[in-house]
Amino acid sequence: MAEKSKKSSAVLHIATPFVVAAIAVGGVIAAAVKPSDKLKVYLNVAFMDDLKTDPENASSGLIIRDKEIVEDHSGETSDTGELIRPKFGEKYAEIRSSVLSLDVPVYWGSDVDLFERGACQSTGSVLAGDKGNSVISAHEDTFFSELKKFRAGDTITLYTNYGYFTYKVRECVTFTKDTNKYIVPSKDDRLTLYTCKKDVLGRSDERIGVICDLTEKKFYIGAEGGNAE
Repeated sequence: MAEKSKKSSAVLHIATPFVVAAIAVGGVIAAAVKPSDKLKVYLNVAFMDDLKTDPENASSGLIIRDKEIVEDHSGETSDTGELIRPKFGEKYAEIRSSVLSLDVPVYWGSDVDLFERGACQSTGSVLAGDKGNSVISAHEDTFFSELKKFRAGDTITLYTNYGYFTYKVRECVTFTKDTNKYIVPSKDDRLTLYTCKKDVLGRSDERIGVICDLTEKKFYIGAEGGNAE
């Protein structure tokens, strides 16, 4: 029995350095691996705040769908119609404004890769043309670089594959990250565009936003598309 105990102690003595080394290496790898994941978390928090939701099947990775958006519909339209809900990662709209020559693609959901392609709409907000608050954000120094130039009365149009919707700027606002009154659901029909205020010294907690009232709905009669691959 004493001999077995001595053998066990010897094995433990020999194995301990290897176990400690393995744990140390694992810690180093864990600290260094996928710095891009940390960046994704930062960007999602910085631009979509608490409204960010994950893809339906996060384990399969992001699937980006660059769909063509109808901007020159020649058929009939109606003031009422059916909303076509996009999938996460799908381009479902285009923001256009002749005032600033603004033409920005809009993706459904927020992800670092989507922010590189256009503006992102929170999946916690309503679709363009629906009742409530449609919340869209983008990088300040890219797609929304001129957001601060909008003035009350300017018009913005969102084109989708089920219709187009015109909004009039009500007011331009600035707010902090912790002030979410502009990006939560609302009883009135509005469009909220916002971005982080640029700060050369690093990350900014200030936001620049444009609050717009929905003034016109034009649904395409017989519109098709939606979740087609």
